[in-house]
Amino acid sequence: MKKILVTGGLGFIGSHTAVELQNAGFEVVIIDDLSNAKLEVLNNISKITGKTPEFHQIDLKKKDQVVAFFENNTIDGIIHFAAFKAVGESVQKPLEYYENNIGSLVYLLQEMRDRKLDNFIFSSSCTVYGQADELPITENAPIKPAESPYGNTKQVGEEIIQDTCKANGLNAIALRYFNPIGAHETANIGELPLGVPQNLIPYVTQTAAGIREQLSVFGDDYNTPDGTAIRDYIHVVDLAKAHIAALNRLLSKKNDTNFEVFNVGTGKGSSVLEIVKAFEKATNQNLNYKIVERRAGDITAAYADTTIANEKLNWKTEKTLEEALLSAWKWQTNQV
Repeated sequence: MKKILVTGGLGFIGSHTAVELQNAGFEVVIIDDLSNAKLEVLNNISKITGKTPEFHQIDLKKKDQVVAFFENNTIDGIIHFAAFKAVGESVQKPLEYYENNIGSLVYLLQEMRDRKLDNFIFSSSCTVYGQADELPITENAPIKPAESPYGNTKQVGEEIIQDTCKANGLNAIALRYFNPIGAHETANIGELPLGVPQNLIPYVTQTAAGIREQLSVFGDDYNTPDGTAIRDYIHVVDLAKAHIAALNRLLSKKNDTNFEVFNVGTGKGSSVLEIVKAFEKATNQNLNYKIVERRAGDITAAYADTTIANEKLNWKTEKTLEEALLSAWKWQTNQV
């Protein structure tokens, strides 16, 4: 049984990927510093799979803690989620984002190099494309200057990994996510940000649940059909399964080069107002929302061309936008 380290494994995407890893027969070890996650997620993973992953509370930006972990654990691959992830917050706190997102990555890669470990999957982002010149966005789209420090940490992260692959022979895949939403069908795990949500869907569900008074729609003057920004919203379970496909590609040595990138999305864009209307229709809930000024760091539109991931990873999305929104609402109501 292959042992896979999942950093940030109690977070939104990490916890769903831990479930899919266990379902696929992998042994899972989770590292999380609990800065934006709760320990109870560990029990909720085990409710779904019947097995509790091994857990270590470690701050990856503290090198001594990273070294100590690898001195005492042997692993067959790493899926690296641990990072701060809010675009708006990163504009306000750039140094915290660079320290956390870049430092932790470097320390992990140093340990992999020194211990001759292989198989690294990086949680990247479509933010590396900035506002793309053409839609849908392919992996060959130029990398634009980042619109936010968060986006820049993903760009620089990919460059660091690519340089490491060239120098040390590491095999790695960067998955460029579009916008993950939804929750596990059991409603045992989902997106539960600590404090005020920075992402659209948890703010939508918390507004519908009465936790937030009003949803702010950031800008209605974008060059889109209804004036609101367009994104590619992918069900988190579909996204988690993409990690299993990428991992299997590395473990079976089917990668074409030792650093590959894949877009992970649905291939379809939805505007913020379309999401609001789809949520209202799917759940029979009315949302109190208002249009406010644009948010720093946001782009007009982004949605994926997933052809390469479909073909080379033998992966494609299976769940609909309605399923994703319904699962998010089921998860939210399960918290009350």
